[in-house]
This record gives sequence, C-alpha cells and structure tokens, in this order.
Amino acid sequence: MLDLVYPSTPAPLYPRPSADRPGWHPQPEAGEMLPLVDAGGMVYGQACRKWCHSGSRALHPVVHLHIVDRFGRLYLQKRALTKDLLPGYWDTAVGGHVSYGEQVLEALYREAAEEVGLQAFNPQPLESYIYETERDRELVYIFATVGHPNLDPDNAEVSEGRWWTLEEIDQAIGKRILTPNFETEFARIRERLLALL
Repeated sequence: MLDLVYPSTPAPLYPRPSADRPGWHPQPEAGEMLPLVDAGGMVYGQACRKWCHSGSRALHPVVHLHIVDRFGRLYLQKRALTKDLLPGYWDTAVGGHVSYGEQVLEALYREAAEEVGLQAFNPQPLESYIYETERDRELVYIFATVGHPNLDPDNAEVSEGRWWTLEEIDQAIGKRILTPNFETEFARIRERLLALL
C-alpha cells in the first residue's frame, strides 16, 4: 500500500501522440510532474499537473494526513482563497500530490512540512482508494497521526487551521463548508480514526 513501483527507466511523457497529432511529442512543462499509475500503484507514465487536472482522467497519486488529538478533535485546514479548486473550504489537515520520482511517504512528509510545518510524526496508514471528479482521478493514500503538535499553516497554501470536534464536523457536513472529498473520506475512516485514541 505504501510504495509506488517505478519502471527502471523514466516513464513516458503524457499525453501521447495520437491520430490527429502523429508527429507530436510531449515535452516536460515547467512545474510539477506527476506519476501516472494504475490502481495498484504501478507507474506507467508521467504528466504535468495541469494536464492531469484538465479532464484527462489519468489516475495519479495523492497523500492525505488526518491529525487527531487525544480529545478526539480533528485538525482541519482552510484552503487559501487563491486555490483554483474549492477556495475557502475546510479540508483534511494535509493533502497533496506525489511528485514524479517520489515515494508515498516522502510526499507525505514533504507536504506536511510545507502545508502546516509538521515534521516529526508517526503516520499510520489507513487505506487507499480512487477518488474521481469531473476534472481528475486520484489514487488517495490516507494516513493518520495522533498528537497535538504546534502547527504553522503556510499562508500560500492554507489560510488558517484549527481543531474541530466531531460534533462540529457533523454539523458542517452538507453545508458547503467542508470539501466534498473530505466529507466522503471522513465517512470512510471515522471509526478507524477514533480507534487510534
């Protein structure tokens, strides 16, 4: 569940040449390149983030970290208003893409440090699943950690963060306060989060 399997040589770039573009060859674009994977985490290609989110439907891996404290509260981040997707919505404490060449845990630690300043934690793997929207398909690797760390949200990624009780989360569900992905995922893992306490 934790590792992607990369080919021994760099994976091909996507999108690939097609009948309407037979001589076209993809070029790596400036910015983050993402691994393209099958449901088991086998890497078969790589593509820029923009293409992955433009309706390509190419499956690519992401990591989510849920931070729960001993009082059963969950730390959530509020997405920055500059985000192109769901700005101002509350979301999982940490979430981000796995970059091409990274393993899942490397991405998890990098994203946690970048988004909320969390560096020392013990991630517990919960599950992986495929999340689909009109724009993209993600292979989501879910982790949780227990504690009450001092968190320092990065203002470019996160406008604020705070601890939520389960009752507050329940009251916010379905009211366009929480991201749809968080609501769906929280329902999947709620009991396993509580079991960690």
